[in-house]
Formats: sequence, structure tokens, C-alpha cells
Amino acid sequence: MKMAVEDFKNIRIEDYTYELPEERIAKFPLARREASRLLVYEEGNICERRFSDVTDMLHPGQTLVFNNTKVIHARLFFRKPTGAVIEVFCLEPYKPADYACNFSARRECWWKCMVGNLKKWKEGVISCRFGMGEGECVLEATAVEQRQGEVVVHFAWNRDITFSEVLEECGKIPIPPYLNRESEASDEIRYQTIYSREEGSVAAPTAGLHFTRDILSHLRQKEVEIAELTLHVGAGTFRPVKADTVGGHEMHTEHLVISRTLIDALLHTSGDVVAVGTTSVRTLESLYWMGVKRLAGEEDFFILGQWEAYALPGRYSLREALEALAGWFEETHLEVLKARTTIIIVPGYRFRVVGAMFTNFHQPQSTLLLLVGAAVGEDWRRIYDYALKHDFRFLSYGDSSFLRIRSER
Repeated sequence: MKMAVEDFKNIRIEDYTYELPEERIAKFPLARREASRLLVYEEGNICERRFSDVTDMLHPGQTLVFNNTKVIHARLFFRKPTGAVIEVFCLEPYKPADYACNFSARRECWWKCMVGNLKKWKEGVISCRFGMGEGECVLEATAVEQRQGEVVVHFAWNRDITFSEVLEECGKIPIPPYLNRESEASDEIRYQTIYSREEGSVAAPTAGLHFTRDILSHLRQKEVEIAELTLHVGAGTFRPVKADTVGGHEMHTEHLVISRTLIDALLHTSGDVVAVGTTSVRTLESLYWMGVKRLAGEEDFFILGQWEAYALPGRYSLREALEALAGWFEETHLEVLKARTTIIIVPGYRFRVVGAMFTNFHQPQSTLLLLVGAAVGEDWRRIYDYALKHDFRFLSYGDSSFLRIRSER
């Protein structure tokens, strides 16, 4: 019997928790990306391999989908004349609202931000300097308005460079808060995937941190199809679920970019779709429901709400949904679709696109753990018990897992 939307909303978050000792959180990455351990879950069975074994595990015809987003230097530090330090954490472009346009802006732009020590910055302009000699630049920030715990900040700078260049020179890489340390030079390289390209994330799609160029080369030689999408990971990915039930948690919106090439690849894959990371899973599953919305004649099909996947009619096949999106590309003559999703994937969700996924080990009572529960059912407890008992490393810089998903085609 089909579950009602309220049934999903009534899932208790306390049922998705476990004890995570501090010493099990990986504070730093291993010396080699592919040296991490890999927990493999298929058909209810659990075994262990090395991540470098993925070239043996994947098969010709399968489509491996990566999130090519790039982590930006989102943390900016300003010092007031009083000596107070104000941290401004850039979350999402506000004006221009488009990521690419905002990063290429010169002289000024606006962002939605989280501000540390906000009580010390009630009004006025704060500034910081970077560069030297003739290349010195002054970056000024003004708090324009507050909304729902975020601050709209106007940035202005006195050199004719892009905001992307400002962040690169002035900002710091935003490693996860649960690492309980400051970012180091090594994080500049290791907190990025080797295929990161599209600027916009404030957190890395960490499942991809284990892949190397050599592994990708071997997979291509083996005729595993490689496809890419872009979902810019927001700070909300670290936000714990504080409500008693899932229905009381408001999911963060994430911006994604889908290419015509990806839709074609999904339509013509001869094997199953393997997602690298929960961000790729959320994007791929969102595509099905966006296609359903377009089939229903909805003009805003490219905006997916938190609970729409549980309310929309799921009678369409994956091919029908993808062909509806392919039709949009044909009609518009565009090569990319810019969309937004707040989809939450919780236990009981029926996967439409993804057949398996790579993912790290997630925090207790997080939406990412709920997604794992949706993928493998109650076996998530066996998987996490195994990982804890066998000394797997947890969270962003930790070890990986390969989970086979029950996928509806």
C-alpha cells in the first residue's frame, strides 16, 4: 500500500541515530585518495574492499555520475577598528543571483551569508586588505538586511578583478565544523575532488574525494560511462535535524545545473546508474520528478519542493520523465537547465533513477543518514555497526561505502 505524505513526515529522527565516538571522525585525509577502505553492501551482504578496487567492481555499460561542483573560499575575515573579528561565510549569491554571473562580477556583488560575531557588527562598513604593492586590494562589506538567520551582505572592492578572484585571494576554504580545526594548506587540494570545475559549493561532495585520475582512466578504458552534473552544496548539509519528526525539518534549497548531455546519457545507458555521493543522488532523483511535473504541464517544473516527490503521481516510467526533459532542451535549443531542489529522501522513498551509490559515513540524526536509510532500509544499522566495529573512518575525510539500491525503473 502506498504511503501517504504524512506517513513520511511522521518518521522519528531518534530512530536514525547511533553513537559516534569523537576518535572515529577522520580529522585529515589519508596520504593517498584511493587508499581508503570501501564497505560494500549488495543483496543484504556486507564485505570490505579497498577503494582502488572500484575498477574491478564496475562494469561496461554502467553510468557513473559525478558532481563536478568546486568548493569556494567562502570564509572571509574582517577586523573592526576595535579589534573585533567578524567572520562572513558566503552561502549563496543574492545579486546577481546566478552563480556564474556573480563570480564574474567586478567591483561589487551581494551574497546571503552567515555572520560570526554579528552582535559586534550592528552597522557600518567593515573591510580587509589583501595583495601587496600595486596589487593591494581593499574589500569592504556592508550588512544590508537580515532574513531567517542569514544576512544579505554587499561586497565592494577597489580593483578591477572578479569576485571569484577576490575569494581566491582573500577567503579560506570552509572545511566542515565537526573537524574542530582550522583549514590548512593541504585542504586546498584534498577538500576538492580531482574533477571539480564549477565554482559554488561551501562543502565538498565528499564521496568523490576518493577518486583519482588513474581510476577514472581505467573506468573509461573499461567502457564505464562517465557523466557529470552540478549541484552546489550548501551549508545546510551540516545542519542537524532538530525536530522530533522529519516533517518538522525544513530542507535547504540547492542549485543545480543539468546538461543536455547528461539527459542523453541517462536515456541511452545500457546498465544501471551509479551515483557518486548523496548530492548526485538528490539531483538524479529530482530529475525524475521534474520530468513528471513537466508531463503534468507545470511551468515551474525546474523547482522541486521538499515533499513534492511524495505527492506527485509516480505512474510515469523513467524514460517518459527523461524524455519530457529532453523535449525541453529540444524546444528551447539550450544546452543546460538551471534548477533548484529541496527534495528530502527518507526511508520509504522509492528510487526511480539511481541503482547504486558511493557515499561516506554520515552523522547521526542527519538528512544524509535518512537518505542511506531510504536506500538500504533497516540494514543501515548493520552497515554502520560493521563500520564502527571494524574501525572505519567516518565523515568527510573518512572511508567510503558502495551501497546497492532497490531501484524502480
